[in-house]
Amino acid sequence: MANTRAKKRVSPLKDLPVIFRSVDLENRGISREYIQTMLRRGTAERIGRGLYRLKTARTSELYTVALVAAAVPAAIVCLLTALQIHEIGTQSPHHVWIAIDRKARKPANLPAGVRIVRFSGALLTFGVQRHTILGVSVRITSPARTIVDCFRYRNKIGLDVAIEALRDGVRARKVKVNEIVRAAEVCRARTIIQPYLEVLVS
Repeated sequence: MANTRAKKRVSPLKDLPVIFRSVDLENRGISREYIQTMLRRGTAERIGRGLYRLKTARTSELYTVALVAAAVPAAIVCLLTALQIHEIGTQSPHHVWIAIDRKARKPANLPAGVRIVRFSGALLTFGVQRHTILGVSVRITSPARTIVDCFRYRNKIGLDVAIEALRDGVRARKVKVNEIVRAAEVCRARTIIQPYLEVLVS
C-alpha cells in the first residue's frame, strides 16, 4: 500500500511556472533555499532580481512578456504588445508595452526593455483581462480596449497602426463594433474613433 501511495505522490514542482519566484516554491510547501539546489543542479537559472527560469521548460515568443509580467505583477500589458498577443494587425514590437497606475513609481531594474504609459481611475480595470503565459498570470487589455487605446496613444504609436488595428480587429472578427464603441465611451475617446468607425461600417 505504501508503495502505491508513493507512486501516486505528485511532485511539488509540478506545474511550477516557467518563470518563478521563491514565493512560488513556498506556496508548494518547499523551502526557498531549495532554489540554490535547483541552480546547482542546473534545473533552473537566475534571470533577474528574484526571478528564476526552469531550464527544462520550452519557451515561446511571448517569453519576454511573461518575464516582465512576473517582474511587475501590477502592470497591464497594452498597446502594441496586446495587439500581438490578440493577433490583431501586423505589429511585432521590440519592447513590451505596459501600463501602470499614474501614481505608481516607475519600475527599476526590469529584466527586459519596456515602454510605459500611465492609466488611472476606471482605465486601470475596464477591459483588463487575465491571461496565463508560460505559467505567469498576465494582465492585458481586451481586444476592444486595446484598439481604443491605440487611438488614444496614436501620437506614440502612429495613427496608421491604430487604423490597421481597428480594421483588422473587426474584419477578422476578433472584436465587435459595439464592444469598441463601449470601450471608447468609457475611455472618453468616442469622438476620436467615431469617424474611422463610420468609414469602416459604411
